[in-house]
Amino acid sequence: MKTEVKVPSVGESVKEAILVEWFKQDGDSVQKDDILFLIETDKVTLEVTAETSGVLSTKAKIGDTVAIDETIGFIDGEATAAPSQSEKTGPEPKQAEEPTIPSPAPLPPIAEGTETVKTNREREPMLSPSVRRLAAQKNVDTSLLQGSGPGGRVTKADVFEHLEKAENAPPAAAPVAAVKPALQEETERKPMSPIRQKIAEHLLAAKHNTAMLTTFNEIDMSTAMNLRSRFKEQFKKRHDVGLGFMSFFVKASVQALKEIPQINAFIDQKDILFHNYYHVGVAVGSPKGLVVPVIRHADQLSFAGIEQAIIDYVAKIKENRLELADMAGGTFTITNGGVFGSLLSTPILNSPQSAILGMHKIEKRPVVVDDEIVIRPMMYVALSYDHRIVDGKEAVTFLKRIKECVENPERILMEV
Repeated sequence: MKTEVKVPSVGESVKEAILVEWFKQDGDSVQKDDILFLIETDKVTLEVTAETSGVLSTKAKIGDTVAIDETIGFIDGEATAAPSQSEKTGPEPKQAEEPTIPSPAPLPPIAEGTETVKTNREREPMLSPSVRRLAAQKNVDTSLLQGSGPGGRVTKADVFEHLEKAENAPPAAAPVAAVKPALQEETERKPMSPIRQKIAEHLLAAKHNTAMLTTFNEIDMSTAMNLRSRFKEQFKKRHDVGLGFMSFFVKASVQALKEIPQINAFIDQKDILFHNYYHVGVAVGSPKGLVVPVIRHADQLSFAGIEQAIIDYVAKIKENRLELADMAGGTFTITNGGVFGSLLSTPILNSPQSAILGMHKIEKRPVVVDDEIVIRPMMYVALSYDHRIVDGKEAVTFLKRIKECVENPERILMEV
């Protein structure tokens, strides 16, 4: 019995996808729940598993654009996989042993008295101290000179004659410099993936269709860092999840959103759509590009619940299991450039949302506290917002409220 292998639906607005990879090849034996192939749309990357066991036959190739619900292969539950190449050919024949090459016979010893070749130094004639000094001063190799003195000795006259000939000799041609080959300025062209195209369109639309403005502040992270350090082991032991700073900022943002509802609202043509719930998106970098999974009803989650939601999303992204529904419905977004070392940035709005909060690197800086200069771990924060719906006073107040909550985490717990 043959079972169709189809491209699954990943959302109402998605009509087609690109077949990125086959994890099983044509003719391979597969088991139920084995990962068969990987598809990529303009929103998500998704791994698809086998619904049954059998032998796979494929119809589509890597790189093909396939429609949602299209049949791209079959799994035959009654067939058997073809033998592998090694099974067909059997074991490799044993190679014949190479013939042994006899070692050459040792050379006969050189008979005593045999004349050996002498080096220039060994042939160098006897020199008087004055000739040796002159040759050293003028840098002349006397072994190259034909001596005119008694017994063929080199004299000063021989040295001067050699120097005179050298001065009158035509200059030697300068060596031709080697011509270096021109450097190859290579370029490589690759098509943008559907996800990258969608990210580009989304960000460009945010710049063109909103009156975006950014306001900044800085946060003293001392209290939050001390609190995290004091309780991280107990927190991990009790909740089986680590305590990060993102949960502090999510909780602080929810508190501020309740007080400044315009930042939790969208513009819908000539209306303003206010949301009475708090779905906070957290921007996460992935090999395919930036994705923003949404923590739903963040106001109802504890610190542990927020951290667990983030960990679950990161695992989904790594395993290509992030679904379109995971990224839909956000009302506010937080992005953390600090994990990459960013000290300050102006994040771009995640339309149709009205604002986005940018976290950055924690860095020790001198600050004034009670009229004294002290060193504190500080973080710059940025709030980009749509000025059509959010006024400057509201944006600044919102960011100051986040600062107050993170610097004094008890405000989050007491909601004051």
